[in-house]
Amino acid sequence: MSILEAVALGVVQGLTEFLPVSSTAHLRILPAVCGWQDPGAAFSAVLQTGTLAAVCLALRGDLAALARGCLTALRSGAPLSTPESRLTLLIIVGTVPIVVAGLMFKDVIRGEARRLEVVVAALLAATALMIAAEVTAQLRARRGNAGRQGLEAVRPADGIGMGLAQALALVPGASRSGVTISTGMLAGLDRRTAARFSFLLSLPAVAAAALLEAWQQREEILGSGEAAVALAVGTLAAGIVGYASIRWLLRILTGHTLWPFIAYRLALATALAVAIGTGWIPAPAL
Repeated sequence: MSILEAVALGVVQGLTEFLPVSSTAHLRILPAVCGWQDPGAAFSAVLQTGTLAAVCLALRGDLAALARGCLTALRSGAPLSTPESRLTLLIIVGTVPIVVAGLMFKDVIRGEARRLEVVVAALLAATALMIAAEVTAQLRARRGNAGRQGLEAVRPADGIGMGLAQALALVPGASRSGVTISTGMLAGLDRRTAARFSFLLSLPAVAAAALLEAWQQREEILGSGEAAVALAVGTLAAGIVGYASIRWLLRILTGHTLWPFIAYRLALATALAVAIGTGWIPAPAL
């Protein structure tokens, strides 16, 4: 992989990781359009460490509050005595489904799940969930209910539901942020709170996936100095662009809806389906 390809993939990763449009789908589509080799699930997972750093930086206030709350709870002898410690437990519990699914279906995730036809189906299925979430939120708003606000409003059922939804993001096209934010909204959270918890929920899963893939596929993605440099440059690009992306998304979700992203996903799925059907983009078996 050339440095140019790595930078381009890093920029795409940073732009799309937090927007509800599916970063893995775009990392699969861009090489297909440009005629590049598919970077693979391992490269994509490690590339996410850049956006992992971006989340930590953008949400450093939330992370610091969680750390302080957990320390306070531990010192008191009651590990779940603070809202922050209970929220941390929800993040841990919510991470279990994606870890279990990732281990059980790792071969499918690295292979058949990356077929472009699967990407189209996942784009459409997750978009339907986003539409349901927006319609529900708008109906709720008409009744004067803007949704539960603030991380302290996240309930155990929210954490479990969003954790189960996060497992769907293992399929390119689903979008981790899209399915988790939508699930949170359907459960009664407002958009910004659902997004904040979604990003916090992603931290353990992304970190674990990156470390596991980097170790298991180290010869493939770090087998040469050139490959290691390309991965480092791509990861750096993903982190820089990802930070700007997450700040922008949290800002617009305060007063805007998911409809622009829904429209984009429908257009992307349609364009990709047409490109595959006409043979403009080949869809070889993996």
